[in-house]
Amino acid sequence: MRTAIVFDCEFLCIEGSQRRFWCGPHDPDPVIAQIGAVKLGLSADFPILDTHRTYVRPVDRFGRRYPIDPFFTRLTGITEDAIEADGESLDRALTSVNEFSGGSRFWSWGKDEFNMIAISCYVAGIEPVIPATRFDNAVRLLLAAGMPLEDLVKTPSNKLAAYYHIDHPPLRGHDAVDDALSVAYTLQYLLRAGKLEPTAFDDASQRKAAR
Repeated sequence: MRTAIVFDCEFLCIEGSQRRFWCGPHDPDPVIAQIGAVKLGLSADFPILDTHRTYVRPVDRFGRRYPIDPFFTRLTGITEDAIEADGESLDRALTSVNEFSGGSRFWSWGKDEFNMIAISCYVAGIEPVIPATRFDNAVRLLLAAGMPLEDLVKTPSNKLAAYYHIDHPPLRGHDAVDDALSVAYTLQYLLRAGKLEPTAFDDASQRKAAR
C-alpha cells in the first residue's frame, strides 16, 4: 500500500525562548528531543497503519548533553528520566524514523526538516540521514483541500483535528506522536470525504511533470 509519513518534532526550549527566537543569553539551541511519526495509507479507507516515537539525547554544539528544563517538561511531558532511559543519538533516531518510513515521503505541519532537523544536525556536526527531497509541507495539502489561508496561519498542528471537529482518542498537545496524529486524522478525514486526492501527496517533481 502506498503511504505517507506525517511527522512532528519537539525541540528544546525554556520559558520565553520562543518569544526570543532562542536568542536569549541562557536559551538552548532549538535541538530535537523527540520525534513522532504516523504512517497513513493512501488507498482504500486511508487507514492509520502505525506510529513511531523516539526520544533524542539533545546535545549542544560541543557535544554536552542539555539538561531538560522543568518548563519543557510541563509543556511536552518529556522528562529527564525519559531521555536518560530511552534517548538515542540524533543519528540513530533519524535512522530509525527513516526505516519506519519505508521510503515514503515525510509531511510536517510547516517545515520541521529545516526548523528542527537541519538545525539539530548542524549543531551535532552530522550529515542529515534523510535528504531534503523526501520532505514536504502538509499546510499545502490543507490549502488544496479548501482550508482558508487565514485559518491555516493561526491553527497549530495540535488544534487541527479539533478545527474539523474530528472524533478521535485523546491527544496531548506538544507530544510529537500526538501532534502528528492530529494532522494525520485531519488528512484521513479529508481523503475519506473526497476533499483531498491521494495525488496531492505526489512529490514536487511529479507535480511539475503533470502540469
